[in-house]
Amino acid sequence: MSAEAPRERRVRAVRLGPRSVAALVLVSAVGLGGLGWPFLAPPEASLNAHSQDAPWLFAGLLVLMVAVLAATISEAGLGPKAVAMLGVLAATGAALRPLGAGTGGLEPMFFLMLLSGRVLGPGFGFVLGSLTMFASALLTGGVGPWMPFQMLSMGWFTMGAGLLPLPDRLRGRAELLLLAAYGFAASFAYGTATNLAGWTFMNTLSSNIAFDPDAPVSANLARFLAYCLATSLGWDGGRAVLTVVLTLTLGTTVLKALRRATRRAAFEAPVAFGESGGADGREGPAGSPGEAPSPPGRPGGVSRPT
Repeated sequence: MSAEAPRERRVRAVRLGPRSVAALVLVSAVGLGGLGWPFLAPPEASLNAHSQDAPWLFAGLLVLMVAVLAATISEAGLGPKAVAMLGVLAATGAALRPLGAGTGGLEPMFFLMLLSGRVLGPGFGFVLGSLTMFASALLTGGVGPWMPFQMLSMGWFTMGAGLLPLPDRLRGRAELLLLAAYGFAASFAYGTATNLAGWTFMNTLSSNIAFDPDAPVSANLARFLAYCLATSLGWDGGRAVLTVVLTLTLGTTVLKALRRATRRAAFEAPVAFGESGGADGREGPAGSPGEAPSPPGRPGGVSRPT
């Protein structure tokens, strides 16, 4: 009788508690409102009367809410080992982004974010994606009112990889194909979200594809589709293709390395303090009378078998 293959237990570097989930939902709702308000508010709405101010308002509000979310997740249990891995991966991702910046959307950072979110889960993934985009914006001089929306979109991208299903025995090529398919679709979704953030900053007098606060929703939707086709379709396509190629060629190696690192870090291992037995056979504190001294580097009361 053959033994059943063990099921994989996904490691969570950050466990999302109820408060963290509520904060994440609230931030995501504000982000969606900040991105989609041109299609949610009718032309006669007062928000359209402040179309030049609304993106700045949403950007400032999003910065505050992302900070609250980061503090909430940190309070939920972002331990020192998770912080160390977060710093290493964020620094690596930020360093990878300039390698392809300005070259048809060839951004290898997305490949690393995809696999990191898959291995370490959605909570860690959202924090990692947001922090990496923030660090890369500082590195490349991309700081502006669009940056909070980029941070949120990258957080969604990385979190989504952590939310992908994990069926039994989904290994090897099947897992890489799942990640490649998600990376391809999510690359275009990321580009669409960031286009929404920048589209409203265009002056309607300078282009017939800019947002027009006086136009109906259907007309603005047609303008936005034309804007995406004219400005970012090739960029998003290059990002999607590179993510797929890197996932299929290097994914196995990187996934193994990340999983080995998470096992060695043992994020979820409980900390246990051993107690030693005294001379009368009862358990007592380490160093009590009647206890034989333990060898250096070994817990008290644990003797080497003879």
